[in-house]
Amino acid sequence: MRYQPVRSLANGKLFKNEKSNSAILYHKILIFNCLGEQTKYFLNNTKDMGLGAFSVSLSVKDLATSKQFYENLGFEVFAGTMERNYLIMKSNNALIGLFQGMFENNILTFNPGWDENASTLENFEDVREIQKKLKTKGVPIINEADESTTGPASFVIADPDGNTILVDQHV
Repeated sequence: MRYQPVRSLANGKLFKNEKSNSAILYHKILIFNCLGEQTKYFLNNTKDMGLGAFSVSLSVKDLATSKQFYENLGFEVFAGTMERNYLIMKSNNALIGLFQGMFENNILTFNPGWDENASTLENFEDVREIQKKLKTKGVPIINEADESTTGPASFVIADPDGNTILVDQHV
């Protein structure tokens, strides 16, 4: 079987109507074909943290201006309102949150329990379990979720370059 090079994935024709799991499987097959046995072992034995939907939360100066800019890129309002000073913009499965006056820096956001349509996943790892796993790996938690609770909760970490990451469970 002949595999297409990675650059051909950018043409938007592959996976157009398929779920992201199919894309991930294809990428694994492609990588397996191109890389050695050690990489195959790593990919087969690496567990997904179950972080859920991903979005970038942008701190914007002017919500209306930012809304228009992202609409020009093909995004549509998915959630939020101008009156509440935030909008969640969506283009296919890409999500961008626009927040005016709510925080200083941009934030990478993961939503355990949600897919990119804010639909509740049948099976997901609770935010508190993700937090516990990160603690055992020595990842400093900036703002912890209360591990004695259930349901919605969040915690905040930072990557090695200081980028804020919010893990925010709504279910």
